[in-house]
Amino acid sequence: MIYITRKASFNAAHKLSRPDWTDDHNAEVFGKCANPNWHGHNYQLYVTVKGEVNPETGFLVDLKWLKEVININVVDKIDHRNLNLDVDFMQGKLASTENLAIAVWDILFPLIGVSGARLHSIKIYETENNFVEYFG
Repeated sequence: MIYITRKASFNAAHKLSRPDWTDDHNAEVFGKCANPNWHGHNYQLYVTVKGEVNPETGFLVDLKWLKEVININVVDKIDHRNLNLDVDFMQGKLASTENLAIAVWDILFPLIGVSGARLHSIKIYETENNFVEYFG
């Protein structure tokens, strides 16, 4: 079994708040992340796939193909967008990095499976100090 990771970057705004809570309660639970005027991050996305090396190509997957799958299905939909308002796959979800990682997994899992590889993990750095890793 071998693992390979592709990194992608995107910028996005979001706000952590629940519409069924008061502004004060949202601020108490989510702090600065509940800013009613939003805030943004320079995210780093790491997509790790696993499987066996193809003896004909020497690849687990073609990284150019993996880049296109990630960009077309995820990055192009969230880069320079508001996660709460603009991103179809985040509608109805609290726009936490945890929920974003799960949503990205749900999108990429079936797409990567057609390559013969398997999705191993999604890692998203929200800041240099905070990241989420999801294994499905």
